Amino acid sequence: MNDIKERLIQIGRPKANELKQLIKEHGDHVIQQVTLGQVLMGMKGVVSLMTCTSKLDPEEGIRFRGFSIPELRDKLPKLNDDGEPLPEGLFYLMLLGELPGKDDVMHLRKEWADRSQGIPGHVFDVINALPKSAHPMIQFNTAILAMSTQSHFRKAYMAGMDKQDYWDPMYEGVMDLISRLPVIAAYIYRRVFHNEKYIDIDPSLDWAGNLAHMMGFDSEEVKRLMRLYMVIHADHEGGNVSAHATHLVGSALSNPYYSFSAGMNGLAGPLHGMANQEVMVWIQGMLKTLGSEAPSAAQVEAYARETLSSGRVIPGYGHAVLRKTDPRFTVQLDFANKYIPDAPLIQVVKTIYDVVPKVLGETGKVKNPWPNVDAISGALLESYGIKEYPVYTMLFGVSRALGVLSQLVWDRIYGLPIERPSSQNFEWFKNQVR
Repeated sequence: MNDIKERLIQIGRPKANELKQLIKEHGDHVIQQVTLGQVLMGMKGVVSLMTCTSKLDPEEGIRFRGFSIPELRDKLPKLNDDGEPLPEGLFYLMLLGELPGKDDVMHLRKEWADRSQGIPGHVFDVINALPKSAHPMIQFNTAILAMSTQSHFRKAYMAGMDKQDYWDPMYEGVMDLISRLPVIAAYIYRRVFHNEKYIDIDPSLDWAGNLAHMMGFDSEEVKRLMRLYMVIHADHEGGNVSAHATHLVGSALSNPYYSFSAGMNGLAGPLHGMANQEVMVWIQGMLKTLGSEAPSAAQVEAYARETLSSGRVIPGYGHAVLRKTDPRFTVQLDFANKYIPDAPLIQVVKTIYDVVPKVLGETGKVKNPWPNVDAISGALLESYGIKEYPVYTMLFGVSRALGVLSQLVWDRIYGLPIERPSSQNFEWFKNQVR
């Protein structure tokens, strides 16, 4: 057993026992009253999941194991002092609840590089059997399922094992899957957008740096951007669609490939991970309509008002939980100001940021008129030459694996049961308020 697995079970077994005791002693304790509106309006605010990896605060934004994004940029290991945190370090933190040292991160980096070499050939055959016109998320998800033929968990479960050991093959599958996602994503990107001119993995590079390299971007700035992108998109507590879907399917003891595939099907929706594409479509539509690459604040305001008056939304603004500017937007804006402050799209994003919150606030209908992570992520990617919008959600998916799959390991450590909430018909709800 390697050092990470040994440390994981040293931490995990006592917590699993503590959870069992908590349920035994206080399982009937009422922790929250739930309204009819909460149930029928998407369960917002209803505490119904346990998530170890991160928590979303309405005022402070996402915290990973208690650490804010600015704190992570300061405390997680980097390749260079002026660079961005390595995603390997964030995975280590979410998995173990401890900040890693640089040696820990380098060990994990090497292990993922080694494991990334083991993708079976039939996975690429399956991808190649799909038309290139298929959305990258279709190809990405199909490849994830095709890799499940190597599931450690399925083999161990079918052979018979103590349920308290389910975490072990789940961990092995999670490590395999995370290590291979950049290879799959880059392969799809080069297949669809670069005439099947593939680029081999460079084992000397880190996980996110290799993704940039295999996509065809070898500048240090793009690698830094990819590290930042992978860190800030990695997790968003357990109730968002991709995290919840991964957990839900995993609760049936499905292997990590099946579980993560379910999460990616949710991520592909326009109200979730596809929002980054929607933002770029809206921006480009605005620029085309206005006939300018550098619209004025007055022009942007008029276009935003027209969008709302036509019954559409302004993508990239608003959030179900946050009540201030998303810190993930802020760190990306800081990155842009540091490296490409004069990029035309970044200037447009800044103008939108100056205008849209006021426009939304004046409607009186928007609780949070501030930008979320999607308001700038696509503009950053396009400014560095990654101009193919359909690939943005797939990159989001590579990142999201870090959080939802580390949580999946903890689901098995805790021995959480299959998730099975009750449901009622419309008449039942009407009867509750008569």
